[in-house]
Order: sequence, then structure tokens, then C-alpha cells
Amino acid sequence: MSLKDTVMTNIDTVGILGAGAWGTALAFNAHKAGRKVKVVAREPEVAQAMSNGSGNPLFLPNVKLPAISSSCDVTDLLDADTILAVVPAQFSRKTFQDLAPIINDHIPIVLCSKGIEQKTLSFMTDVLAETIPNATPAVLSGPSFAIDVAKGLPTAVTLACQDAQLGETLMKAIGRPTFRPYWTDDLIGTEIGGAVKNVLAIACGIVEGLGLGKSAHAALIARGFAEMTRIGIALGARFETLTGLSGLGDLVLTCSSSQSRNMSFGKAIGEGSTPEEILASRTAVTEGATSAPGLVRLAEKHNVEMPISSAVAEIVAGRVTVSEALDDLLSRPFTTEI
Repeated sequence: MSLKDTVMTNIDTVGILGAGAWGTALAFNAHKAGRKVKVVAREPEVAQAMSNGSGNPLFLPNVKLPAISSSCDVTDLLDADTILAVVPAQFSRKTFQDLAPIINDHIPIVLCSKGIEQKTLSFMTDVLAETIPNATPAVLSGPSFAIDVAKGLPTAVTLACQDAQLGETLMKAIGRPTFRPYWTDDLIGTEIGGAVKNVLAIACGIVEGLGLGKSAHAALIARGFAEMTRIGIALGARFETLTGLSGLGDLVLTCSSSQSRNMSFGKAIGEGSTPEEILASRTAVTEGATSAPGLVRLAEKHNVEMPISSAVAEIVAGRVTVSEALDDLLSRPFTTEI
């Protein structure tokens, strides 16, 4: 079925656009939830492996998954009732432009990438509105490692969309006892948490790589959350969203485990590798590295102070060394906490 003039009340077929680790995990979850699933991958070898039941050896190795219909042809999503868009933020605009001619009006597109488009400083809901204006946007974000979801371990996330009935329909379509979506209508708040926490996780990784201790790590999470809150409120987010799963929850997870690509990236920097060396060795995108410059420019545009995020952007760009950035942060004037 397709959504035309009324809110969709049932979802049978879920399309997954992007077959990285997170897209693969979401495809598996939707399959286990009883939905018919169609995956569109960029890599032919991934599409073939997922279709024949070999899992995703490129992006989610050593995880046994059922066979899920996969291809590299975006037109296979034509009959999907909803699409989960799981492509990196910097590639979303081109992907949506390719998708636009073949989908039904008002189809719910659930944005699952966590980032800011560098060139335009746009969040993914803005990019979607510009490229597929007749789509109905939703955002899925929260503390969720792909491998945990693929293994069926308990996970809770935020699902944001404007319409409560659609939110209930989407939650029923992809929710399971071990994958629990919580609905909100605060799309921008949900997006901000996912984008900012990736940048802050790089900072936490640097602290760990330098061996600065757990006290510094905890302080960095707390002060990073203050930065997330400041930019969130400036952009119209609700405080309760920022303190929820997609904000504080995702921040704590991503800043506390080297399973996070962003934290492991920062850890490697702290241990002496250059950002260029680390990124060149990876097949998956490190969203915090690509979002940091846009986040800092967005903060400057709205006159929001984000010293930790700014330090990360400077380090990733190679404009300052880790030691210089650390000295700058530690020499800031003493001030009030609020």
C-alpha cells in the first residue's frame, strides 16, 4: 500500500536504503518484526551476500543473519510502504535525488543517519524536504550499536515524526520486545543529539588514547552535554528530547565504548595516528569527522559556544595538534557551570 491522503495505518513492506552495519541491523530487525524487507546496497557483493543468507561480511562480519532480499537497484523500493534511509549524511542529498522520481507521494522516509551536511549546514530533514518535498519525514536515533541490534540484544531508541498516529504505525512496524522505539514529535531535537554526540565521542576517544583518566572522561561527557544542550535549544529543540535516548542516552553510549567508530577514531588520534591515516584504513564512514566542521560553523552562526566540538574540528582538519587543543581547553577561564 502507499500513503496518499490519509495517515498510513499499516506497514507491510519496509525498504532499507543503505547496507552498512546500521542499515543491515535495521533490515534484520524489520525482518524479525515480521515485515517484508527490501534492501538497496551500494556494493554488489553486499547485496549478493545478504540475499543468499551470507550476512554482510563487509560491514557486519561474523554475525549470522537470515537471507534478506537485496539489490543495487533503487527502483526495488517502489512498492515499499516506508523507507529507512541509512546512507551517510554527506551522501544523502544525491541519494534522495535518485530516489525522488520512483517513490509514492507522502511515503514515510525514516532518516537514520546522524550528521550535518557540510556545504549547507543542513540536517537530514532539511535535505529530505529540499529533494523529496512530498515525502513524510521521520527520524530514528538513539543509543544503538548495530551489532547489538543484529544480535537481538535489548535496545531503546527515539522515533520522531509530526503525526502521532504515523508514529504508532512506524513503531509497530519496526518495534520488537528487544528493539523499543519511543515516539516524539521533536524532529530537530532528535537529529541534534545524533549529530553532536558523534563529534563529542571523538573528543572522549582522544582523552582515552592520551590516558587522561576516567575523571577527565566523565567531565568531558558532562561538558559535552552542555554544548549539545546549548546548540539544541538555540535551534528549537526541546530540553526533554536532549535529555532522552537520542540525546544524553546516545552520548553516553558513544562516548563510553571503542565499539563506536567515532570514539575509536579519537582514541587512535590520541595514541598518535593522524586523522588521514585512520580514515584511509576504514571502509565505514566516521560521521563525527565529517560533521564536525559543519557543527562548528552552525554554532558560530547561532552565536553558541562549543569549545570541545571546535577543538575536535580543528584537530580533524589538522590545524592544531592534540597537545595544542588540550592546552587551549585547559587554559580557558574559570566560570560558572550553568
